[in-house]
Amino acid sequence: MKRIGPLLALDVGTRTIGLAASDPTRMLASPLLTISRTGLRGDVEKLLPIVREQQIVGLVVGLPLALDGSMTRSVRLARQVGEALAAATSLPVAYHDERYSSVEAARLLLEQGLGRRKRRERIDQAAAAVILQDFLDSGESAGFALEKPGAVLPASISEPGH
Repeated sequence: MKRIGPLLALDVGTRTIGLAASDPTRMLASPLLTISRTGLRGDVEKLLPIVREQQIVGLVVGLPLALDGSMTRSVRLARQVGEALAAATSLPVAYHDERYSSVEAARLLLEQGLGRRKRRERIDQAAAAVILQDFLDSGESAGFALEKPGAVLPASISEPGH
């Protein structure tokens, strides 16, 4: 039986993690906040209260693939954070191609008329919202966040070593 409810998206960077959440019906993604990274354990400790407060039922982690679709070092970092948070919460995690999400987020923030400083403050959470909205619009969320947790990789990405 599916657990219907909000999803949390993470745009994992080396210094920050941008967060966005969907509404419970999974129609709309909204930027939430940006947290400063403090190492894997510290990141999870910061994220746990957010997961509880937002009543999150599934995680979507952006994968910063290279333009040719290959894995990058940043992909490993994003997967580490996703796997650690999934383990700590027992929530399912999906990984979603995030190529061009920051470019799209910057464009959206510019269209809102935000100054350079505000755009810089909000870019990571806006990118997380772009990633999550793309995930929701792709239809991948329809069968996601089932009772049994597990990682879901995009069809175009295989597990390392396969």
